[in-house]
Amino acid sequence: MSFLYKHVIIIGLDGAGNFYRNTEAPNIRKMYAEGFGTDFCVTTVPTDSAECWGGMLLGVGPKVHELTNGTIDDTPYGHRNEHPTIFRLIRDRYPDYELGSFANWIPINTRIADEDIGITKDTGPDDVLTDRICEYIKAKKPNFLLIHLGSMDDAGHAYGYNTGPYLKELTVNDGYVGKIRDAVKAAGIEDDALVIATTDHGGIGRGHGGPTDEEKYVFFAAVGKTVVKDSGAAVRTIDLPAIVAHALGVPADPAWESRVPDGLFDQ
Repeated sequence: MSFLYKHVIIIGLDGAGNFYRNTEAPNIRKMYAEGFGTDFCVTTVPTDSAECWGGMLLGVGPKVHELTNGTIDDTPYGHRNEHPTIFRLIRDRYPDYELGSFANWIPINTRIADEDIGITKDTGPDDVLTDRICEYIKAKKPNFLLIHLGSMDDAGHAYGYNTGPYLKELTVNDGYVGKIRDAVKAAGIEDDALVIATTDHGGIGRGHGGPTDEEKYVFFAAVGKTVVKDSGAAVRTIDLPAIVAHALGVPADPAWESRVPDGLFDQ
């Protein structure tokens, strides 16, 4: 199975929903203009972080991966073999690839991303973490990098989703997207990179977890040499592992619910 890209970078903005529409967000909008974008990517229900990020990295739903916010701290998921993470599948296919997981939400690094396959991991506040992400991209040119930034979800819980303070934090996060894309360009890998920006869920009031439109519909943007603009592809967050596998030439897990959305790529 041949690869389409040598580098895939996922920029995950926790709790972003599709609320960028209510502020300027020039960097997210730029990704829509340059590649594919939808405001109606469907996330996993319950719309909670463990359930959603589990699906986004394991390719199966919460009834299968069994990760919940209440149990995710109990045991490292990566030690279970029945549903390997996208990290492990990439490592099995490419033993020498540089893999990274830079996550504000610590359980991604300690309870989902594998501990024993040489993933470069880091955590910290979004601003500090973004600076380290940019340096890492320029120094290591990762073949697969998962980024999780969490300050928007924090603002949603503190002040309410889609409120003034929340949208102010969204603007800050949009700036992080721009900095990360600039680092990809500075690293000299832009022409052979698939860059995706998306989120795990939205929110309503000061919470999330339910099936409302505000919680389950999220933005998804992808820029890359084979991405089809304005394709109208129907995307789910659980499709991320299949998208990454397709881009890097990694065989898909036959047990996945994850699928490559029809029309997203031209090959």
